[in-house]
Amino acid sequence: MNKFSKAFWVANSVELLERLAFYAVFIVITLYLSNVWGFTDIQAGIISGFYSASLYLLPTFAGAIADKIGFRNSILLAFTLLTIGYAGLAILPTMLQSAGLVTYGMSTTFTGLVGSYQQWSIIPILVIAAIGGAFIKAVISGTIARETTADNRARGYAVFYMMVNIGAFLGKTVVDPLRKSMGDQGLVYLNYFAAAMTLLALILVFLFYKSAHTEGQGKKMGELVRSLAKVAMNGRLMILMIIISGFWMIQSQMYSTMPKYVLRLIGDGATPGWYANVNPLVVFMSVNFVTSFMKNRSAITSMMVGMFIIPLSALVMSLGNQLGADTILGLHPVAFMMVVGIGMQALAECFISPRYLEYFSLQAPKGEEGLYLGFSHLHSFFSYLFAFGVSGFLLEKYCPDPRLFTDASGVLDKVAYAAATQNAHYIWYVFVGIGAISAVALFIYSIIVKRIDKAQGVAA
Repeated sequence: MNKFSKAFWVANSVELLERLAFYAVFIVITLYLSNVWGFTDIQAGIISGFYSASLYLLPTFAGAIADKIGFRNSILLAFTLLTIGYAGLAILPTMLQSAGLVTYGMSTTFTGLVGSYQQWSIIPILVIAAIGGAFIKAVISGTIARETTADNRARGYAVFYMMVNIGAFLGKTVVDPLRKSMGDQGLVYLNYFAAAMTLLALILVFLFYKSAHTEGQGKKMGELVRSLAKVAMNGRLMILMIIISGFWMIQSQMYSTMPKYVLRLIGDGATPGWYANVNPLVVFMSVNFVTSFMKNRSAITSMMVGMFIIPLSALVMSLGNQLGADTILGLHPVAFMMVVGIGMQALAECFISPRYLEYFSLQAPKGEEGLYLGFSHLHSFFSYLFAFGVSGFLLEKYCPDPRLFTDASGVLDKVAYAAATQNAHYIWYVFVGIGAISAVALFIYSIIVKRIDKAQGVAA
């Protein structure tokens, strides 16, 4: 632990708190939008897609600004905005409840909210949270780059990724108990919890974060624009980023598709928060081993291993709706195959994400770490924007909302609903194809890059 600075450990600690807050909210974001705000599957998918995509587009600019105003100021700004944003996600629907537009029970009743202008009042709050999250993504990963050396950077990003997944695991554990005990109102109260975590992080940064590395601070805006253009013109990095987005298109289904998919096929007894927790648990247990195992291999080689695992994970997820067994090891077949598939995705993530961040950070000149690490997150802008939108359409076609099959007294037509969801597993075939294309693309990319480096006399 003495190999890393105090700023490194403070940054990792507040990253844990930020991820804890984020995943508590994000794992049920589409449920929150549909069950609390009354949006359809397609609307919820598009809104959450734009929200999550903006979290990965804005770091491109937030990272450049952070280099100019300083990382400490940027982190303080980020956690202030996140606290306001998460608190707003809880306070606003509570205000609408007081106005009689929404009533809570184990399910929500919309009274004058659907189709009204009040339904869209959630958008400004999401924008505030997205701007705060954008600064965090650029600055924390940029701090890891500044506070490590070429010799310990891979290890530094492994520690960072381990902290991310501890936070993700802890955040998701609060979801199912609140949802089961409080129904849809639990989806609202999650946001108070998230706001408390980001407020704590804000206090910790104010008291303890100080770094000796201030390269790039005070740059003029013209210099920042030229630096942005320089990164955008780096064809090698941009192509790699687009290829890796295929992985995140599948990974993002854990948030966009999985919660609704399992609740609709299994029932309210499903626990999507716990299924999703398999991901951070496996990453936490495996990331250091995988990083050490692959330390003598290039970053691209490590990423390629993960990219060939990811389409198989989507294929495994599709099997749950086709198995005839009542249970597998005590779990519903859909739940069991979902857990296995999520575990495979987590293993793929161990091979891909830390080495991807390392690869980008090693391309960054001194003083431009925030800029480059901000750009590195653009892969999720493309993937989340596409994947969440597609998820809404796929859910509506193959696994629709059961409320559409209930009569006036709220009784579900089980025969009609079974017919409507019999091909629900087709959703995952779309992502098998995306993953397979991405894996092959990375293989071709690696061959071309090796040839270019060999021709230029660059060591592999």
